[in-house]
Amino acid sequence: MKAVEITYRYETIEDTAPERPADPQAARRRLDRGSRAFAALLSNLATRTGTARRVIRVDARDLGVAEGAPGTPAQRPFAAVLGCSDARVPVELIFNEGPNDLFVVRVAGNGLGNEVIGSLNYAIEHLGGSLKLVVVLGHSGCGAVSAAVDVFLDPKGYLPIASKHPLRGIVDRLLVSVHASARRLAEVWGPEVTRLPGYRTALIETAIVTNAALGAHTLQSEIGDVTGLRTAYGVYCIETREVWAPRFGGPECAGLADPPRDAEEFSGLGDAIARSQRIASILRPGAG
Repeated sequence: MKAVEITYRYETIEDTAPERPADPQAARRRLDRGSRAFAALLSNLATRTGTARRVIRVDARDLGVAEGAPGTPAQRPFAAVLGCSDARVPVELIFNEGPNDLFVVRVAGNGLGNEVIGSLNYAIEHLGGSLKLVVVLGHSGCGAVSAAVDVFLDPKGYLPIASKHPLRGIVDRLLVSVHASARRLAEVWGPEVTRLPGYRTALIETAIVTNAALGAHTLQSEIGDVTGLRTAYGVYCIETREVWAPRFGGPECAGLADPPRDAEEFSGLGDAIARSQRIASILRPGAG
């Protein structure tokens, strides 16, 4: 028998509660450690029987139950996460965090509509005392990105959604990333790439990470030079439970990454995604 047991332990002694990260780098390291711990928890379960256990320590003050604390705790998240509304992507669990640690905004395709930007601006303006990082988190097999890819591959598929303005708005925002991803795959793999059986899936996965990186870049531009606050991006791979983020300037893909800063870095990121082992294995299974 196999089971997973995740316990939220509310500590009543302040010294035993996890410390809040002091800067964006520390915040990213904490999220990366949490995502690795979550992936390892379920990977261990897959290879043995018994119960896989994880204890997430939570400051009792974050529930207003600490002795002498007011009944309503103040918000003090150390990171904001823009994720997809997909039910298979539980953001707090993925990063091994508890209540009041993350300010989470979820929308299909993790797109930057007005409501999303407004919500994140609220966090930046009102929670700046604790907020150190804003993360855009995509996920593998995203339905919204898949819909945009299908419209790109067969434009007549746009007709059924043309009059459905909310749905069309989601697809329209994603088409920029889809077009850019298709061009990069063709440049790296050659124009014949479109004939490979895995092309549609590879295009979806390439567009997912491109969209996340573009979103993080856009938010960093919105934030500007706010001291002590940065953005990052990544993709949660549902099948492996790992966070994946190809990046400009190197082969590393594990964990969250800084967004590209300019056109040159975006071009380099496109190459890194297209040449990554993940995309290569989709296009040419068994080649690597």
